[in-house]
Formats: sequence, C-alpha cells, structure tokens
Amino acid sequence: MDAREKVINNDIIPAQIRAARALIGLTQDDLASASGLPKRTIARIELAEVAPRQSTLSAIRTALETAGVEFIAENGGGAGVRLRKSTGENDDTE
Repeated sequence: MDAREKVINNDIIPAQIRAARALIGLTQDDLASASGLPKRTIARIELAEVAPRQSTLSAIRTALETAGVEFIAENGGGAGVRLRKSTGENDDTE
C-alpha cells in the first residue's frame, strides 16, 4: 500500500471508496448527493489529497452502506468492499 492509500483516520482508505462506488455504479456526483458533501470533497478524498474529518467519512460510509456496500477491515487480509448480502425472503430460491 503506497502513501496515497493509507488508512484515513483508522477508518477506510481512498481505494475502498472508489471500489465501493464502482461496485454499485455510483458516480462521484451520486455519492455527493447521497452523502450531502460537495463533489470536490469526494474527489479530493479519493485522491488522498486531504485527511477528512471523521464526520465527512461517516457521511460517505453511511451513504455507501445504505446503497448496499459492506466495508471489510484490513485485519491482515487487506481492506476491501463487497455487496451486502440481501436479507430478503427469496434469497435461497433456485
């Protein structure tokens, strides 16, 4: 992991935000709208140009988790993201 991908505030890394958006097909504009943050802020965080406030990261994380992303902690295997498993009744059909 290079310096640009370091953990932000011991929470999530820029690559996780980019990957989460890609996984669910959100643009930076979409994430900005969902999180209530300016697009420029999203872009600067994803480029690791800034160390955002915890409240900013929380807004991003909440927006992405609400959209169906689950963040995976580093814990030795590398940080990542995945789609959250649906809890619908028809999950095990066919």
